[in-house]
Amino acid sequence: MYKGTKIQLKPLERKHLSQCVEWLNDPEVTEFLTISEPMGMEGEQRWYDNYLKDDSMKIYALETIDGKHIGNAGLENIDVHSRRAELGIFIGDKKYWGKGYGTEAVLLILDLAFNGLNLNKVYLKAFVTNERAWKCYEKAGFIREGILREDIFKNGGYADCFIYSVLADEYFKTGPRT
Repeated sequence: MYKGTKIQLKPLERKHLSQCVEWLNDPEVTEFLTISEPMGMEGEQRWYDNYLKDDSMKIYALETIDGKHIGNAGLENIDVHSRRAELGIFIGDKKYWGKGYGTEAVLLILDLAFNGLNLNKVYLKAFVTNERAWKCYEKAGFIREGILREDIFKNGGYADCFIYSVLADEYFKTGPRT
């Protein structure tokens, strides 16, 4: 089990889906996610059924230590040959924004990636306008590699994204952060 002082990773289960649908239909929550259409329960269940068959993803429910589901995080596009994966995270429960839950979740995912899965690189994209996110990633040890210009089409226009990564040797050299 991956557990910190505030948060723990739990397997994403069908029981979590209705809460996910609620969050994924909140424009404030999805402002910096790539999702751009409303999500219904049937669509979320189809996604979950496909997820269960997909070895290139490991998605977890983020729960507080007392068991409250507040968001999801995980690794996607897992490439076992190149030993890399893309990190994705969202805190759907806005009461937990800006209180360190996201940073701790990112650190738990990095522990899973480097110690549990023996990956060499974890990367991610963050909207350049999402300062809260990139501060979290930098605090967790990610290095900004550059800008992907007009990378994502969202809300009628193109958005630039920063590309970040952290390598296993960097992670092990500095040790987990808290």
